[in-house]
Amino acid sequence: MKPFARGPGWAPAAVLLALVLSFAAEAQVRGKAPPAAPPAQEQPPDPLGRNTPRGTIVQFMRAAERDDTTAALRYFQTTSGQRRNAEALVNDLKELVERSFSQAINSISDAPDGNLTDGLPVDREAVGPLAIANTKAEIVLVRVKDPQAGRIWLISSETLARVPELRRLAAPTWVEGVMPDALSDNEAFGISWGQWIALVASLVLPVLLLALLSRVGARLAAALLRHPSHRLALEAWERAVRWPAISAIALAIHLGATATLGLPVTFRYAHGRVNMALLVIAVAWLARRVMALAFARARTIAWGKNRASTQSLMLLGERVLKVTVALVAVFAVLAIAGLDMKTALAGVGIGGVALALGAQKTVENFLGGVFLLSDKALAVGDLCSISNRVGRVEDITLRSIRLRTADQSLLSIPAGVLAQAGIENFATREKILLQRILRLRHGTGVGQLQRILEGTRALLQEEARLEPGGRIRLVDFGAQAIELELFAYVQSADDAEFQTVREELLLKIAALIESVGSGFAQPAQWVAIDGAPRDEAHARPVPPREAAALKEVRLAEAPQARR
Repeated sequence: MKPFARGPGWAPAAVLLALVLSFAAEAQVRGKAPPAAPPAQEQPPDPLGRNTPRGTIVQFMRAAERDDTTAALRYFQTTSGQRRNAEALVNDLKELVERSFSQAINSISDAPDGNLTDGLPVDREAVGPLAIANTKAEIVLVRVKDPQAGRIWLISSETLARVPELRRLAAPTWVEGVMPDALSDNEAFGISWGQWIALVASLVLPVLLLALLSRVGARLAAALLRHPSHRLALEAWERAVRWPAISAIALAIHLGATATLGLPVTFRYAHGRVNMALLVIAVAWLARRVMALAFARARTIAWGKNRASTQSLMLLGERVLKVTVALVAVFAVLAIAGLDMKTALAGVGIGGVALALGAQKTVENFLGGVFLLSDKALAVGDLCSISNRVGRVEDITLRSIRLRTADQSLLSIPAGVLAQAGIENFATREKILLQRILRLRHGTGVGQLQRILEGTRALLQEEARLEPGGRIRLVDFGAQAIELELFAYVQSADDAEFQTVREELLLKIAALIESVGSGFAQPAQWVAIDGAPRDEAHARPVPPREAAALKEVRLAEAPQARR
């Protein structure tokens, strides 16, 4: 039988300050502190893997599976009588563990001191139990000091004394009782064909059964729901979480069924690690899908005047939580794979310092996005002006703001830049200012001006979409026009509605001006005729058509003047 192998910108200043303080503290206590005691020497690892309870069980089973009785005995605390039946003792204990050991191998303590919270003496560790008929017996390990390997864990002689009796009580596994002899007697990679079939079935059958039940349950729930929106919500949840949930539940069932198949412990150990890693990935997948749906639902029911800011903050929080779930899943998989998490966390700490020093802009942008949303300065869907660029906010990510401009181009602005840029958010307006200078032509009489002012004031009062208090005033007799100032607020935050109201009001005012016999001023052009003064103070204003005619006459007379 063959064994199975198994930051922001202040980060540099903070680091420099920490180094300075550490040197200062060292200088203050230098010469005053007593000499430190020499550190205790760590026990070198045992070549046979007996430093931990899990290592003793796993390595014993590997030695027993390759029929190495001599090596397997080195995991026993045997008496002289037990050594005489060594080969039978190794085989019997191997059979008992494969058939009746129900504890997950990964749950056995992998610490050199064992499980210190089990209520047993510090030099004792109980694993198992072995479920045999109506009897449950634990495998007790004892910690002894070996002259060559140091402190190691061995299977106690008391447990070994019970092995022959327990072996006689052990019954065939249910796989051996159900499968034909042809499948139970023939093996592949140390596992019978019957066990291979049961192993695959313990994963495939739950997947098929759960898929069928989920489909039937979704159909029944849809039939009970009357409202179309509820049905759409149910379909969205069913599509999003169906397969992640089926995967997680099926893997959990498969992991539990593996312990009842009588598989070799070394295979269960390696298979359990792979299965646990896949289970962690499936749970993380399910958690991310559930978070996405929950946040989407929360964004739809958000209300109040700060709804857009709340929705954007939820969107950023969702992304942060998804990243956190992914990181937790990665660390869990690494721990399952046997990586020393203390070393991994130390590496993460060093990597965090390096990240703070080398990725200052990224950290600055991330914090800028968080502060921007927490201050409720911007939200998805807001129309705003940033650095003289006007557009609508389409997305707020962990590092940038995406702005859709009027010409439909997508502008990405780092969030860190927004802290130093001017932001004008038009979405926060409750009303929009309508302010214009109306220029009337010279020659408009006083009576005409009074009728224009009174008529315009009446229009402002009649328009229900304007805020009360709108006004029009005569402000200046300019060089080219008589100037009237129109000032009013449109009671709407919608830019399209504002433009409609402004257009209608200006057309009514233009009709009023025409009705009183006046008109808007035309741009005046000053023409200086030969022999006349050239300065504008003495020049005569000429209408555009007359100015063009005079220009043609001058061009025609120019050749004769040269002669």
